[in-house]
Amino acid sequence: MKLLWLAICNIEDKRARERAKERGKPASERKASPRLVEGQITTNWKKALAQLAIAYPDRINPYL
Repeated sequence: MKLLWLAICNIEDKRARERAKERGKPASERKASPRLVEGQITTNWKKALAQLAIAYPDRINPYL
């Protein structure tokens, strides 16, 4: 779970850099992706965890 969270944070850092480069441009000219994570809250975490438990039951279920 920690690795998944770190991967999401890494993606968000890259997107934040892209948004920072485009700061000040009109909205119609911006191409950077919106935020994945607001603050430190991840939405739909239970759905993602449920899908991981289905895909990798031996790895996830012992920690639930």
